[in-house]
Amino acid sequence: MSYSQIGFSSALVVVLLLLVCFSQEAKCVLNKKKLLASFPTLYVHPLGLLGRANFSSIQAAIDHVPSNNRYWIRIYVHAGIYREKIVIPADKPYIYIQGEGKWKTRVIWGDYGSIMNTATLTSLADNTVIKSMTFTNSYNYPPERNLNPIVPALAGMIMGDKTAFYRCAFLGMQDTLWDEQGRHYFKLCTIQGAVDFIFGSGQSIYERCSIMVAAWPLHGVPGYIAAQGRDHPNETNGFIFKDCNIFGTGKTYLGRPWRPYSRVIFYNTSMADIVVPEGWNAWNSKGKEHQLTFAEHECRGPGANKAGRVKWENNFSVGMVQKWTDMTYIDSDGWISNQLFNMLD
Repeated sequence: MSYSQIGFSSALVVVLLLLVCFSQEAKCVLNKKKLLASFPTLYVHPLGLLGRANFSSIQAAIDHVPSNNRYWIRIYVHAGIYREKIVIPADKPYIYIQGEGKWKTRVIWGDYGSIMNTATLTSLADNTVIKSMTFTNSYNYPPERNLNPIVPALAGMIMGDKTAFYRCAFLGMQDTLWDEQGRHYFKLCTIQGAVDFIFGSGQSIYERCSIMVAAWPLHGVPGYIAAQGRDHPNETNGFIFKDCNIFGTGKTYLGRPWRPYSRVIFYNTSMADIVVPEGWNAWNSKGKEHQLTFAEHECRGPGANKAGRVKWENNFSVGMVQKWTDMTYIDSDGWISNQLFNMLD
């Protein structure tokens, strides 16, 4: 049986299971682990066939997925270090890449310079899910053992819609994660950097994530966590940090605007004393701060003291904050809530 026939047969099984489930309404309880097992799976191991896997590189497994794929395909990546640059093309949606642990399955590359070409992971496809992996740009990382000048060196560039990361890590220094366009969900992830290390125009929720600041190599100059790129008042995009934890070394601003209508909100987030009293920097929007949406709500910790905050920081009602922090901000059509498998198992 060919690979395409396997994919079609597996998809048919899933459809039949769902039809049975819907026909019996609430009486039907679908075993998600068994359902996940019905998806075609490609296996990746550093030793390839010697590790009883189909491939020795993640990119080779991605390349094997048919173009214009219509059914979920799982790529299971065994623990190990994969020294490669990964691209998920726009014509390969419905890929679920599953590692064996955030700190066990690691992808490392060391490109730098143009933000368009340096990312260790580039994800261009819609409907992409990645779980339990770390993506590192090693040009400036780890900073303790690195003499290279700090320059843009991306660990991730995310440009597809309906993309989710669970228990993943992105490690770098400047421009670590380019969260550029589309609706994205990051849960229980770790993002580390110093300068604008979460940036872009994505419409994204970061839930229960660890925001690790590594600003001590800046020699006393504060870093910046977020540089969001909302360009017009009618655009819906923004970065929402919900139930997160900010900690690390050196000092940092919460964010600065990459574009004139930048939107960044921290909700119920713990902030260590590394956050500078001002909180925010207007950067190129000085004199136009009224266009920005920068806010904190119900945050805690020494870095959350708002006594010294900039006067133009927004103060929104509980109802307005809930509008942004609710999952409907990115999941109004159910692409997360209706996922066929439990990503946190």
